[in-house]
Amino acid sequence: MQIEISGLSVGYDSVIVLDDVSYEINAGDFIGITGPNGGGKTTFLRALLRLIKIGKGSISFYRGEKLVPDLNVGYLPQKNLIDHRFPITVSEVIESGFLGKYGDIVSKKERRERVKEILLKVGLSDLSDRAIGKLSGGQIQRALLGRALVSSPEVLVLDEPSSYVDKSFEDQMHALLKDENERGATILYVSHQTETLNRIAGRMIRIDRELREIR
Repeated sequence: MQIEISGLSVGYDSVIVLDDVSYEINAGDFIGITGPNGGGKTTFLRALLRLIKIGKGSISFYRGEKLVPDLNVGYLPQKNLIDHRFPITVSEVIESGFLGKYGDIVSKKERRERVKEILLKVGLSDLSDRAIGKLSGGQIQRALLGRALVSSPEVLVLDEPSSYVDKSFEDQMHALLKDENERGATILYVSHQTETLNRIAGRMIRIDRELREIR
């Protein structure tokens, strides 16, 4: 697996947020992403996920040497957009990570088993049938992390994932991510906690309109 970013530029209302960014992401990378507020970190992730239109340049995905239209990606956004009034349980939130063509190849039995496994890993087994609106902010973040993990994605994209969670679960989350990375998942992890990124990431980049590799 490889992602090749070449000459990427993205802007909003004539304001350039990312300017001529080029970078290669390889299978098994654990990349820590830092930079100032408004520097373009989230825009960079959203461009990789094709959630926004790019102005110039290209983003190409490869599986082996074959150019492919997309990859199986798990995404934990910086801000969750779940409507707390929506009648959905913790298990259903996690299982929604199977939506899309990569989830379609997984049988119902495998889905159930994988959801149970992820509930245990994120510490929500006892809350599996609880409505999402009755969870704390930290519990919702755990459920959304579970959704990102459940399909065993090739790439995990995490935007400030430690928001709302306590220190004990943050350490548990980092252990989970280490396991996923050792499984072969490529991880992109945005955080302002540079010390944490230095400890857990294999590569480090700083995004402030431009992209600079710092380790």
